[in-house]
Amino acid sequence: MKLDCKLLLPLLCLVLSVLFFLQPKVARRTDPAAVSSAKAPGGGIASPIAGRQPLPEARAPPGRERRPKGKSSRRRKDAPRKNSALKYVKAAALPDWMHLAIVACGRRLEETLTVLKSALLFSKTSLRFHIFADDSLTPELQKKLQEWQSSHRIDFDYTIYPITFSVGNAQEWKTLLKPCGAQWLFLPLILQEVDSLLYVDTDVLFLRAMDDIWAFLKQFNATQLVALAPEHELTKNGWYSRFARHPYYGLTGLNSGVVLMNLTRIRKTQFKNSMRPEGLTWKEMMYPLYQKYKTTIKWGNQDLLNIIFHFNPERVYALPCQWNYRPDHCMYGSNCKGAEEEGISILHGKQGVYHNENQPAFKAVYEAIRNFTSEANLFQSLYYPLQAKFLETVHTLCGRIPQVFLKQIETTIKKVYEQRVFVHVGGS
Repeated sequence: MKLDCKLLLPLLCLVLSVLFFLQPKVARRTDPAAVSSAKAPGGGIASPIAGRQPLPEARAPPGRERRPKGKSSRRRKDAPRKNSALKYVKAAALPDWMHLAIVACGRRLEETLTVLKSALLFSKTSLRFHIFADDSLTPELQKKLQEWQSSHRIDFDYTIYPITFSVGNAQEWKTLLKPCGAQWLFLPLILQEVDSLLYVDTDVLFLRAMDDIWAFLKQFNATQLVALAPEHELTKNGWYSRFARHPYYGLTGLNSGVVLMNLTRIRKTQFKNSMRPEGLTWKEMMYPLYQKYKTTIKWGNQDLLNIIFHFNPERVYALPCQWNYRPDHCMYGSNCKGAEEEGISILHGKQGVYHNENQPAFKAVYEAIRNFTSEANLFQSLYYPLQAKFLETVHTLCGRIPQVFLKQIETTIKKVYEQRVFVHVGGS
C-alpha cells in the first residue's frame, strides 16, 4: 500500500502539469473558436496584434453606462460586414463605444482610410465608425476595414451610409462648397440612436488617443452641446474678422474640421436665430438658414455653423488649438501655445498640404501613418523614420519645430506599449 501511494503522487502531479500546460492563455488569431469567444459588447472582434491577447473591457466614455453583465455579447445581426452590399444600418446603441463620423467623397478614399487608421493606432476604447461615402468608394472601404478587423489591437465596428440630405433640396446641399461638404450638418437627424459623436474631416490625423478628446464631453456645462477650436488664434490673421459678410462666432470664428457633439442635446435644443423670434430646432432651422445666407457664405457648412453659434455662443465649448492644428498655426510663425507646451493632439492638413510640397512637415506625418502597417513596431516603423524625415523640413517654419509634431506621438506610443505590457502581464 505504501508503494502504491509513492507511485500515485508523482503520477497525479504529472497529469496536472500536462493539463496546465495545454490550457490556452491567449486566443490565437488562427483559432476561430477562440476569436469568437473574444467578441466585444455591441459587435466587433477583439483582434490581437502579433499574438497578443484582446484588451480587457474598455472603460465606458463619459455619461454612459456599461452594458449589464448577462446581456448577450453576440454580434448584432445588422452588422455591416455580414452583408457586403449593405449601405445603411440603423444600428443599436453601443454604450461602451466611442463614435467617430467621417464623410468620404471623390478622391478622398486614401485620406479616409488614413484618418481611421490613426484613430485605431492610438485609441484605447472600442470605436464605431459612421462613414458616409460615395457608392464608388464603398467596396474598397469595406474591403480594407474587414482586413483591419483581424489585425488591429482594439475592437471596432463600422456602418457605411449613402450621402443623405434629409432637409430641403438635396441638389442645393450638394453644391454647398463641395458634393459632400454639408453632410455632417445632418448627422443629428440621421444618427438618431447615437448620443455623442466626434466628426472629423478626411484631412485630419489623430496623434493621440481619441479617448482624450472624447473626455471633453464630461467637461460640458449644462448648456454646451458642441466643442470646436477657433478658426484663428490671432484676430489680425482671421479670415472671418477681415472678410466675412455674415455673422460668425466670437472674434475669429470656428473651424469645422473637428467637431465633438452631444447629439441628444442638439436634437432637443431650441436655437436662437435671426429668422424668427422663437427658437427653432436643428431640423427646422437648417434649410431656412441656408436660404437666407447662401449668397454670402464662402466656406459652406463651416459658415452655417458659425452663423448658428453666433446667435448661440453659450452652446459652444472652446477646444484648445492643439486639438485642431492647421498650417496657419506655424506657417507664419508659431501661434498655438497649447501645441508648444504639450504637442499636437489632432493634425488638420488643410489646403491639400498632405499632397503637395507646401508644408513638408504635415506631409511627412501623413505619409508615415498612411504607410504604417498594424503588424509593425510603432517606434521602429513610425516614430524613428518620422523623426529622421523632419531633418528634411527645416527650410520651412513648421518644419523647424519638430518637437511640436512629435511630442504627442512619442508620448502616445509609450502609453500604447505600457498598456500592452500591462495586459500581457495581467493575462499571464
